[in-house]
Amino acid sequence: MHLVITLFLSDHIGLQYTNCVTVHWQLCTPLSATQPGKNEITVKIKKITPHLIHGPQPYMASAGEESGTVRPYIFVQVETDEGITGWGEVTNSTPAHNAAVTSLLLQSNDLIAGDDVSHIEAIWHKIFRAYTYMGSRGLTTSIISGIDIAMWDIRGKLLGCPIYSLLGGPVRDRISLYTHPNGGPSVAGIARSAKAIAESGHTALKTDPFPQTAEERATPYGFLSGQVDAATENVGMETIAAIREAVGPDVEVLIDAHGRFDVPTAIRLATRLAEFDIGWFEEPVPPESYPALRQVKSEVPVPICVGERLFTRFDFLPVLEEGLADFLMPDVTWTGGITELRKISSLAETFYIPVSPHDASGPVNILAGAHTMMTVPNFYKLETMRADLSAYNAFIDHPLDIRNGHLHLSDRPGLGIELDIDYLKANAINVAT
Repeated sequence: MHLVITLFLSDHIGLQYTNCVTVHWQLCTPLSATQPGKNEITVKIKKITPHLIHGPQPYMASAGEESGTVRPYIFVQVETDEGITGWGEVTNSTPAHNAAVTSLLLQSNDLIAGDDVSHIEAIWHKIFRAYTYMGSRGLTTSIISGIDIAMWDIRGKLLGCPIYSLLGGPVRDRISLYTHPNGGPSVAGIARSAKAIAESGHTALKTDPFPQTAEERATPYGFLSGQVDAATENVGMETIAAIREAVGPDVEVLIDAHGRFDVPTAIRLATRLAEFDIGWFEEPVPPESYPALRQVKSEVPVPICVGERLFTRFDFLPVLEEGLADFLMPDVTWTGGITELRKISSLAETFYIPVSPHDASGPVNILAGAHTMMTVPNFYKLETMRADLSAYNAFIDHPLDIRNGHLHLSDRPGLGIELDIDYLKANAINVAT
């Protein structure tokens, strides 16, 4: 359904001429919860159900990758008393994080069941403040994120609109992507995968070229000295040199350091990588120290990107005020959902800093980030796990529309997809409670 509005614009001096402007607006078609001729009824949250599952990991057959690898995902199902369901996501790769988030999401039923699902901002703050004494970042914002995304999905379905139309409308018609090469441990395999990415139409890719050190292998997620040996460093340089040769000069090569290095190591590596014209050096040091980030930023000749482990606008404000990064990369499923990602993006816009969301998990993660970025003037690129995301088709009803390195969003209501509840139940991971 379309609304046609005709505006008559007159010259305010003497009314000497009149212009006629016709505007076409597409109207959203609400679902049955809004009845013709009546005010919109209150739709209440009925139940929150986290689904921790094993699902297929995307792979790129054209790069020689094989299917069959699975990984964990956490999807959040928010049901309403009107029978409308919204979907969120809070995927993380560590078992401890997944178990903790799943447990707290279940506990959130006692906090917000019965609340008006349209009160997205109020519910965001209700959860945020409820956990403030245990820390309002990280775990708390993960819980908020999954529920917030699902509530926006429900809002779109109630109004018959895609989420981006509820955030001010689009400022672009597609979402530019960057993605990750695979290819195993060999330099040649990674370069082959990078070339396949470029041939798919993507104009940017990202990788961590430095193999795990013996210390990291011995203490996963444990203490890190922040240093690398010469052999590891040289493998990293060889890998990026091979990628640059494979993709040519017109494809951006982004480096993810995963917060693994101390200050002198980060400075040395970033300086050496500069010869390959890298697009950014991401998380050069662990995220806890702004002074360490400041020192690295002041001494390296390459752009710096941070943000996947920063939570809410409160964590990003000092980064912006102190000029500590050239790009921000908040994750919509960790930093506070669509509500908070939009606020962080607007904050960054006032500093003329581009936003490139970290969205390397499942399809809800990608779509939530994409809907938000459709409305953000200072958007740069959106991350995906692989160039080919068709593996998600095992549990979503509409494939993601990716063409020539861009994601095209539909005008379907909400996020634009539904998840297969039978698949989620059949592939559930049991969490001890």
